[in-house]
Amino acid sequence: MINKVIENTQEAIKDLESGMTVMFGGFGLCGIPENAIEAIHKAGINNLTCISNNAGVDGFGLGILLENKQMKKMIASYVGENDEFERQMLSGELDVELIPQGTLAERCRAAGAGIPAFFTPAGYGTEVAEGKEVREFNGKPHILEHAFQADFAFVKAWKGDEAGNLIFKGTARNFNPLMAMAGKITVAEVEELVPAGQLDPNQIHTPGIFVNRIFKGEKFEKRIEQRTVRARV
Repeated sequence: MINKVIENTQEAIKDLESGMTVMFGGFGLCGIPENAIEAIHKAGINNLTCISNNAGVDGFGLGILLENKQMKKMIASYVGENDEFERQMLSGELDVELIPQGTLAERCRAAGAGIPAFFTPAGYGTEVAEGKEVREFNGKPHILEHAFQADFAFVKAWKGDEAGNLIFKGTARNFNPLMAMAGKITVAEVEELVPAGQLDPNQIHTPGIFVNRIFKGEKFEKRIEQRTVRARV
């Protein structure tokens, strides 16, 4: 067995350089690699192309990379609640590629499965299809989408073991498992790190073969993006 455990976030982001393309798992603020993002922020690595479901919120998640001008391009399916993201997008400071959420997921999955491209009907007839090849299948037009090519994928799991096997919880499964397969180097931060053999093989969502580095996160804020409560009666 290869022990993939690293000690800290500095080791997690070693070899990550300015100008690279990086995936960040999570759905909204659920299941995001908070510790890795903070390490990238502190290291000042910039000019990044970031692939994620959304860009976090002001002052948290990928929002801190935005505020520090460490992104050159954001590839996402949802703008979210981030005012700085909106400002940079409208001002032209940030290159933004908005794509359908299903296409985002499939471009991750295709990369992990070794599929270079695929056709999908999603986005045909909109700006999403501009400049892309169109073919007809069963009488319906489809556009060609290419699998992502990412230098790094940073994901966050609930549990992991020394061999890199991962278990995700709830909504964190929306993008983390797909991105864990898709990066040239995949780094996982986990809430609980256990010895190899302690995880039930039937419960593992991402096999360790896809993970290069794993570490136990120091803290997880798990912030709620929008809190809605019922008025007292």
